[in-house]
Amino acid sequence: MKKSKSLLALLCALLCLSPTATLFACDKNNEANLPTDIPSIEIESGTDEDLDASSNSVVDSESQTPPEKDETSSNTPAPEPEPVVQTSSYIRCTGDNVNIRSGAGTDFAVLGQAEKGTMYAVIGKTGNWYKTYYRNKVAYIYASYASVFTLEKTQDERVEKVIEEGYKLIGVPYVYGAVRLHDGNGKLLAGFTAQKFDCSSLVQYVFYKGANKLLQVNTRTQFKQGQYVSPSELQRGDCIYFTNEERQYNTGVERIGHVAIYLGNNYILHTASDYARIEKMSTYRWNFYVEARRFLT
Repeated sequence: MKKSKSLLALLCALLCLSPTATLFACDKNNEANLPTDIPSIEIESGTDEDLDASSNSVVDSESQTPPEKDETSSNTPAPEPEPVVQTSSYIRCTGDNVNIRSGAGTDFAVLGQAEKGTMYAVIGKTGNWYKTYYRNKVAYIYASYASVFTLEKTQDERVEKVIEEGYKLIGVPYVYGAVRLHDGNGKLLAGFTAQKFDCSSLVQYVFYKGANKLLQVNTRTQFKQGQYVSPSELQRGDCIYFTNEERQYNTGVERIGHVAIYLGNNYILHTASDYARIEKMSTYRWNFYVEARRFLT
């Protein structure tokens, strides 16, 4: 009997040492109360950091949902920089019979004289002398006898080149019926000179020289070219066609008797009765306004 009890005690001790048997205990009296389908518990090997990550429900970085984008910053385009406004400078003569010289100094030859109020394009400055154009030549006017103003340029380089060709003709005498540069189709005419113009021959010349644009030979034929422009939409480089005292009662295209190139802010470049000039349009001239045309589009 003692031997049987010893074997039973040894068997119980061995059962209590088994990891899977600890859940059942050694007391046979408790076996009836235990569930019959207890799942096995498996613990995967790993570091403490892995276990902490599991306990905090941290998912793998590749499976994480990316943060939502800031729709405002990603979809809103960056504002475009404001365009730089370029201007042309002009001088208005403030004295009477101011000498226009061939160089920046009183030792240079006098090319002509500027009347009070006459205007010229500024193409540079040397010391106290403004550099400009006069009768197809580079010329200089002393700064003490001139005030400066500016007009906004267009972005169209062709227009600016046409207008610069017009600057060069300031002071060139007006001659009615002057020989045109070409016949309206590009054929150059014999007898042309850039030392005399009427209004339509001047416009024809500068558009050809500045933009290789062919215009017809007089105001009434030029008027049929180009694109119509309303007075409220006038832009630098547009050509304005006027009637005059002789033609104002005619009808249709026969009313047209004068043309000028618009420079902006009510200023025009043209030639009429005396010589090519820049001037601000008066109410009197506006009364003869007929229509404007745009030749460079």
